[in-house]
Amino acid sequence: MAGDTGKLGVGALHLGIPNRRQFFQLGAGAAAGWTLSGSAFAQTERPANPPDKPRGQVIAALSQEPTVFHPLMPGIEVDQGVWWQVFSLLWFIDPAGNFVPDLAREVPTIENGGLSADGLTWKIKLRNDVKWHDGTPFTAEDVKFSLELINDPNFRARSRVGHSLVKDIKVVAPDEIHWRMEAPYSPYMSILGSLTFIVPKHILEKVSDPNASPFHNAPVGTGPFRWGERVPGDHILLNAHTGYHGKGPYVERVVFKYIPDLTVLYTQFRTGQVDYTGLQGILPNFVQEAKTLKGRKVFVSSTSSVEHIAPNLEFGPFADRAVREALYLAINKQAIIDALYYGLPTQTESFVPQQAWSFQQGLPQHKYDPAKANALLDAAGWVRGAGGIREKGGVKLEFTNSTTSGNAVREQTQQLLIQDWRAIGAAMRVNNMPAAVIWGDFWQQSKFNSVLVSVNFMLGSDPDVTPRFGSGAIPAKGGRGYNTYQYKNPEADRLLADGARQFDLAQRKTTYGELQKLIRNDLAILPLFQGFIAEGVKEGLQGFRPNINTSINCWNIREWYWA
Repeated sequence: MAGDTGKLGVGALHLGIPNRRQFFQLGAGAAAGWTLSGSAFAQTERPANPPDKPRGQVIAALSQEPTVFHPLMPGIEVDQGVWWQVFSLLWFIDPAGNFVPDLAREVPTIENGGLSADGLTWKIKLRNDVKWHDGTPFTAEDVKFSLELINDPNFRARSRVGHSLVKDIKVVAPDEIHWRMEAPYSPYMSILGSLTFIVPKHILEKVSDPNASPFHNAPVGTGPFRWGERVPGDHILLNAHTGYHGKGPYVERVVFKYIPDLTVLYTQFRTGQVDYTGLQGILPNFVQEAKTLKGRKVFVSSTSSVEHIAPNLEFGPFADRAVREALYLAINKQAIIDALYYGLPTQTESFVPQQAWSFQQGLPQHKYDPAKANALLDAAGWVRGAGGIREKGGVKLEFTNSTTSGNAVREQTQQLLIQDWRAIGAAMRVNNMPAAVIWGDFWQQSKFNSVLVSVNFMLGSDPDVTPRFGSGAIPAKGGRGYNTYQYKNPEADRLLADGARQFDLAQRKTTYGELQKLIRNDLAILPLFQGFIAEGVKEGLQGFRPNINTSINCWNIREWYWA
């Protein structure tokens, strides 16, 4: 959950287990499709001639304050901005969707012997030139410790999805580690390449309580920047790690400055007090002006999140598919996008981002058609009663919709929905509440009628949405997962099980394509648009690359430099 943004995700990244070279070619041109507003906006900044040694600093403004610095514990997107700088992964996923080795010497494949053909045996070869920020050499023992820590029942791990299948971890040499998977699970490659940052054994093995130690406030990693200082409520300072094993860093310091008011944040960007506007970025109403500012560049890029109406499928009227279809037909999506989001987002029909390898083309396209919606409800036996509100079998077509209170754009969206749905005889009432309340039991235990929310459905950026749509993942029924919609379909369960066991990319694409068709047909969610973010970068700052495979676009500050 992204603080008070109402943006929910289970992780961040992409692709199935690669057993062919094509896994590394996928999406090679994907970055070009990210800018939603065409040539009026900058696309990307690729490092060309970085300096020989770190020079200068970057002031990165964030609209929420990072507070969680142990990268394996529950945190939100803004915390990840710090994790990417301080820690390293075995491999990461670049903007084109390619796995890129980091702490590992190579990404394991069936071809190079890193993976067995059945996907159960993993053999990882590691770099032998990596040092922790305190000078201690990094070894396979650190990887073993990190994976075992995630599975420690006494540790408050962010997620054990995939990790819980790892058994028999063996350190074969200081630079090689093997393990066995309890069952084949293709999304694990993506999970390791997203937010499974490796932590130092030599520091954390001495801690009596894995959930609390000095490390949590002054972390030590192998990443491009070392911990400097934190002034709560104001900023975090990171210094260049000159012994970093990868490219960069090319700046001496990174200052993450906390500016909660998005208008103030934009003003400081406009006046040059900050070099980059991150997390929630530039408000839509400022974007057109921002692109005219001298000495500034604006990037409008897609995110993996999908803004949608989440129906509780076990709440009275919503159990009737005809009702869900009528409500969907009656939404004037484009009016919402144009009036409230300045035309920046793109309509979507899927839970998968349109830039992903697994995205299913050709899904039925939404059409605003109140007349058809009315006819559907008539045919389904929903008759208009007193005040024009429809009812059937004594059940009125009325319900509440909830979102984070104080989110002005969402609240305006709700007002438009009230009007759209009133026209077909459906009565919606607003029932908003603070973030801490709505995203607690109210959401987790499906106590809502409907919710306006943005969700990153991807597991990493793998399309395994078992935690979201699997019938065994309904928390309100004792399941483990995030299926708060209470969606149940045996065919969906079958496709999810198949996709998680498949290692061939073409097979997986077919499987998840069928799943997208099924979810769209069932209208398990009513999608509005794929998320977007507008971010500003000061001219002369090179290397910024939006990455749909991460939850935050300052993932690669190590590559940033001043021209």
